[in-house]
Amino acid sequence: MDIFHALLLGIIEGITEFLPISSTGHLILAGKLLGIGESEFTKSFDVVIQLGAILAVVVLYRQRIFSSFSLAGKIIVGFIPTAVIGLVFYRLVKTYLLGNVWVVIGALFVGGVALIVFERLIKKRAPTFEGNSEPTYWQAFWVGVFQAIAIIPGVSRSAATIVGGQLIGVDKKTIVDFSFLLAIPTMLAASGLDLFKNAGSFSMDQFGSLAIGFTVSFLVALIAVKTFLAYIQKHSFAVFGWYRIVLAVLFLLLWW
Repeated sequence: MDIFHALLLGIIEGITEFLPISSTGHLILAGKLLGIGESEFTKSFDVVIQLGAILAVVVLYRQRIFSSFSLAGKIIVGFIPTAVIGLVFYRLVKTYLLGNVWVVIGALFVGGVALIVFERLIKKRAPTFEGNSEPTYWQAFWVGVFQAIAIIPGVSRSAATIVGGQLIGVDKKTIVDFSFLLAIPTMLAASGLDLFKNAGSFSMDQFGSLAIGFTVSFLVALIAVKTFLAYIQKHSFAVFGWYRIVLAVLFLLLWW
């Protein structure tokens, strides 16, 4: 992986992290197109640079995070099921799923269909907690369970939490905000665990690539978060569903 690769993947991560289209899936597919060989480092790179994008949320939401004790508690509650499931399946995911193009293509396609169907169904029912600024503790726990599904590359953490949250009655604005915030401990833990297990085998050049990807993803995500929040106020997620399906079909034909 050279500097150009790190820059480009950082941009892709910053744009896609908060969209329901799977940043991990995009990084895997982009890596294949760029001819980047699969290794423990590239898998770690795909995990750790996501933390750069998540730090953009810390910057943008810092006042809200540190001013609400109940919100902080709900973030912790939502993180617990994700942490448990992530620890149990960490080695399985790292060994067999990360870097697997076929898993990503399948998850993108199925997730795209699910988003389109979901948008049609959700229009027929009114959300139970419209206007709430926070989910309940019980809702936070179940959002964490939905988030854990995203350990499968291509599912999309934001899609799983946003769709899951609305299914259990949280309004769109509230669940989008909570999805962003829940990503903070999730990616801190995922990145920390990965670096603890693998950083000792990285070269200085690899650490340089990691730093570039991390920084670029942070800077791009600062813009992407605000853009996405403005978009969802007036639009549905169906367009992302169609995008996922088209992308999956294109890569299916490319790799067939």
